[in-house]
Parts: sequence; C-alpha cells; structure tokens
Amino acid sequence: MAQIVADEPGEDVVARAKQDSASKRNVFSRIALFLRQVIQELRKVVAPTRKELLSYTGVVLVFVIIMMLLVSGMDWVFGWVVVVVFGTPAA
Repeated sequence: MAQIVADEPGEDVVARAKQDSASKRNVFSRIALFLRQVIQELRKVVAPTRKELLSYTGVVLVFVIIMMLLVSGMDWVFGWVVVVVFGTPAA
C-alpha cells in the first residue's frame, strides 16, 4: 500500500509548474502561479490542539523565567565583582 507524503507537491502541481516555467509566461501569470502554490502549501498546515497550545505556552514561559533568573544572577555577580575590584564610587 502506497503512503501519501503531505510535504511533497502533487504531480499535477509539479507538471503545471514545469509547463508554466517552460512557456515563459508574463509577470501576472507567474504571480498567479505563485499564489496558487502558496495556497496549496497553506492547506497543509495543521493547527495545534488546545492542549498542545497550552503545553507549548507553558514551556516557553518556564524557559523565559529561567533565562531571566540566569541573566539577573549573572548581573548581580558581575556587579559584585566590579564593586570588589574597583571599590565603591566616590560621591
């Protein structure tokens, strides 16, 4: 049994694209071909489910919080090192 791969363009699209490129159509025909191909690719896009979306959002938020803590900690350490090396600024 043959398996259909969604990422590969259909044979008719490839044949039509080859025919259009071979015939050297005008600018408007090439734009129309491009838009048809874009629409066909957009039909392949699968939106995430609500559960997946919440999961992805949680992962991003946790990562951002961890990075904020890391950068804040490094800022505090480097600031402390500067004060130790150079002393407190004169007022």
